[in-house]
Amino acid sequence: MTVNGMVYERWVEPRLHLGDFLREELGLKGTHLGCEHGVCGACTVVLDGDIVRSCLTLAVQADGAMVDTIEGKSESGAIRDLQDAFLERNALQCGFCTPGLLLTADALLDADPGASRADIRHHISGNYCRCTGYHAVVDAIEAVGRLRQSGCQTGPQCQGDRHE
Repeated sequence: MTVNGMVYERWVEPRLHLGDFLREELGLKGTHLGCEHGVCGACTVVLDGDIVRSCLTLAVQADGAMVDTIEGKSESGAIRDLQDAFLERNALQCGFCTPGLLLTADALLDADPGASRADIRHHISGNYCRCTGYHAVVDAIEAVGRLRQSGCQTGPQCQGDRHE
């Protein structure tokens, strides 16, 4: 499989979950394992362009696939706008749910940067956060959607939407 642009080839046990593979075999600890039942969203990764729960996906199911994790999206700068907005709006606290929320939000905004607050709430409903509540998370995602619609992602030209 290709993970964050790098090709990996490993023999794995047939029942090894993708999340465990990413964390233990590749050392990518940003993929968090929470409930291990596909409910909390902490283990969200991007598999061939779709967000999936890596605790429910077997590593062998990703044979030949493209996988993007929070590390890859962060290091590439692809979600810098979301990361900045989450920080500015206090949409993160302990950080355990944050990688899954960021990947989920990015997938939504890629598909629909003009998503309504109701659409945002629906789309992130599979990502649990016990620290922040969701108002600040929705605010951050909505603000980034507006910036992406205007063609901005990062840089001084995009500072006009800063939260006061």
